[in-house]
Amino acid sequence: MEPRALDGWSSPAAVAAIARAIGAIRIDRPVTLMHVCGTHEHAIARAGIRALLPEGVRLVAGPGCPVCVCPARDVDLAIAAARRQGTVLATFGDMMRVPATEGSLESARADGADVRVVYSPADAVDLAREHPGRAVILMAVGFETTAAPIAASLAADPPDNFLVIPSLRLIPPALRFLLDRGAGAIDGFILPGHASVVIGRAGYKFLEEEYRVASVIAGFEPVDVLQGVHSLLSRIATTEVGPVLNEYRRVVHEDGNPKAREAIDRCFAPADAAWRGIGVIPLSGLALREPYEGRDAVRALGLEAARGAVDVRPGCLCHRVILGEVEPEECALFARTCTPRSPFGPCMVSSEGTCRARYAYRRIAE
Repeated sequence: MEPRALDGWSSPAAVAAIARAIGAIRIDRPVTLMHVCGTHEHAIARAGIRALLPEGVRLVAGPGCPVCVCPARDVDLAIAAARRQGTVLATFGDMMRVPATEGSLESARADGADVRVVYSPADAVDLAREHPGRAVILMAVGFETTAAPIAASLAADPPDNFLVIPSLRLIPPALRFLLDRGAGAIDGFILPGHASVVIGRAGYKFLEEEYRVASVIAGFEPVDVLQGVHSLLSRIATTEVGPVLNEYRRVVHEDGNPKAREAIDRCFAPADAAWRGIGVIPLSGLALREPYEGRDAVRALGLEAARGAVDVRPGCLCHRVILGEVEPEECALFARTCTPRSPFGPCMVSSEGTCRARYAYRRIAE
């Protein structure tokens, strides 16, 4: 898509028009909307969208940052792998400073572990080819969008020394968890654009069929987000939930990307998985299927994490931020002890973290 084609999705006139339309919707009770995407949080914070919403409408961030929900145990395992003689630990850059039970991948590298930052699974496969005498282990962190290229790399017959630590998570089971827990009722979801490219609108049908909660797939420009808010509030006002809306049709299709889903299903099977500070969510992770189980570094190398993994450090509220229970600014550590230069919790580490976005654009909010 040409850059000019997106101009209308961020024009001040269009933003103002939709904000007025939102303000004209009458709802006689407080409303809580939740997005589950780190890129959405950046778009919302950067454009100051919360300031455009009527009083009584809250737009909170959910568990939409894969780095933020990666449990400490998985980081502990990655550090254990990196410290093994004859191994290379490959990781995406955002994971380097995520707190483990003790230290981080960054501190492990400073202590001599061979930790390399890669930008794609293919980069890790290339490392394995360059170092045939060493085990090259990819810390596989991400949602459906990342799972697809990892699956493609596994299916492309990589070298035998290429292994993974699976820490992949799925969005739909997390939405079920949020609705089933009942605490802090969610009136509507803004669904993630990136993951939706893979699973499509059809991947969210359970929201309309089982939960009857207003939901919309939205893009990342200011008009995209505001249009999503307008659609949700319009439905909430009339109590007509209807089907999951797709306001990002220029990118997201009804059935998503079938080839990407086939690749994921070929290599992985849904499995119960822990989310940092939240606990285990049924069938929300991905475990390697046969014949790929031998690529699981935890099994292949007999990796063990120290007992008593610490997901939440004392004073950190990241686990409550990603559930929409508190705002980052309510944390006593925010912008004081916890900053991007010296992050205390994972939500300040990742570029997709809610706290990181709020810190970056806090002057706009003020």
